[in-house]
Amino acid sequence: MPFIGYQLCFFVALTALGDAGVRPRESSLPLPAPIVVPASQDFDGNDGPWSSFAVQVGNPPQNAKVLISTAGYQTWVVHPQGCTPTDPSDCAILRGGNFIAEESTTWTNNTVHENSTFTLGLEKNLGYGGHGLYGYDRVQLGWQGSGGPSLDHQIVAGIATKEFYLGVFGLTPRPTNFTNFNNPIPSYMENLKIQSLIPSLSWSYTAGNQYRRNKVLASLTLGGYDASRFIPNEISFAFNDVDARDLTVIDDRISVTSGDETTSLLSSSISAFVDSTIPYIYLPLDACQMFETTFGITWDNDVQAYIVKDTLHSLLQRRNPAITFTLTNGTAEMYVDIKLPYAAFDLIAQYPLMVNTTRYFPLMRAANDTQYTIGRTFLQEA
Repeated sequence: MPFIGYQLCFFVALTALGDAGVRPRESSLPLPAPIVVPASQDFDGNDGPWSSFAVQVGNPPQNAKVLISTAGYQTWVVHPQGCTPTDPSDCAILRGGNFIAEESTTWTNNTVHENSTFTLGLEKNLGYGGHGLYGYDRVQLGWQGSGGPSLDHQIVAGIATKEFYLGVFGLTPRPTNFTNFNNPIPSYMENLKIQSLIPSLSWSYTAGNQYRRNKVLASLTLGGYDASRFIPNEISFAFNDVDARDLTVIDDRISVTSGDETTSLLSSSISAFVDSTIPYIYLPLDACQMFETTFGITWDNDVQAYIVKDTLHSLLQRRNPAITFTLTNGTAEMYVDIKLPYAAFDLIAQYPLMVNTTRYFPLMRAANDTQYTIGRTFLQEA
């Protein structure tokens, strides 16, 4: 059974490798070691910021910084059209760097559509949109000289939309189908396994954070997990039958503790999708209203966010409430608690999300149960 371990890192293991279309390995050959992908050493993005990762795309290699998407299965980098004359002069730097396909000798357009443009598939149920210029090129993980894995002819999308401000690197081994389901294009993870560069399709990821130990960088291991960040427990989670929401857990309780007082914020358990692509936590309206009452936050309908004023921020810092997510798999009386300090929710929104740099609380009102999502904020402590 696939399983996920929580506490300090998020570990996903796939044992039924044949289901992913991966060729079996000769038993007499030694298994390759997992690949540890170092973080970029920088914190980037307009909604965090967040510990990012470096990728090199094309030949000669062009550097870009991206965020990890546990729901994604492609590599996205920012297209030059993603920065316009009305944007800040350092837009390309703020967005992790531009990828100019015409300057790569190994770039190949995706010719399924005449203009090589396809709709971006991530977060459609949450209202995200945009298109990507798709093609194939060499993708190497890490900065130049770091010795990270390099694969030729990988799916790459150049994005201009600012709904995804940085590019992303997808961890899901699901293939992409540009025409029909009879012509799947393997993902980067699947190609690593096919080429015997990793022992399995498992991976572990934690988002890192800026509030502990003078900043904790994100951790990413392909084909295994970082034992120093993983605390084993007895609970396991089967993958959801719906591929697009495969990493689903049951959120049994959410509670907040401040001093000796503990308050429940969730009236009943929900099934929520764990997705690092976005920072937000999407919950039912009544749960959001409990957060509003408990934390004193107010929904700003104009910017569609919970803005935190300086006075409230200072008050919450002094109170330092702890938010605990109690997860279960629904099949056994086993639970695991993930505790986050207020600092995990103390995030900064910048252009173009906000005109001016603004503190916000990464909570969103879900329109229905298909939007219940636990985003990157949660993965700072899981």
